[in-house]
Amino acid sequence: MSDTNERKNGRRQPAGPSLRVTFPDDAPAFDGAQMVVRFIAVVDGVALSCAITAEALEDHFGAGSTLEAELLRAYAQGRERIHAVCTHAIEESGGAAVVLRSGLFRIAPT
Repeated sequence: MSDTNERKNGRRQPAGPSLRVTFPDDAPAFDGAQMVVRFIAVVDGVALSCAITAEALEDHFGAGSTLEAELLRAYAQGRERIHAVCTHAIEESGGAAVVLRSGLFRIAPT
């Protein structure tokens, strides 16, 4: 098996060193057409537009509706966990931008 296919605990492990993922203090933005809240993740110095769905914010972070104010409040409340799960998802994707969906929060490490 090559480095990219080796498995540890049943999960594919990326080859090479881990990615450096940071999150600037930029305010998230509501995207009503896609029903997501968008935010920036910087991966090894490259800015990526990532997002979390309204459904995930309702299911896991207490958003009471899909209204912009509710979703942004829920994002702010869950920011730390959202960023942790986003970091994991970016690492799993090899450094690509990700959309965080509700199911991911059920299986992602905390």
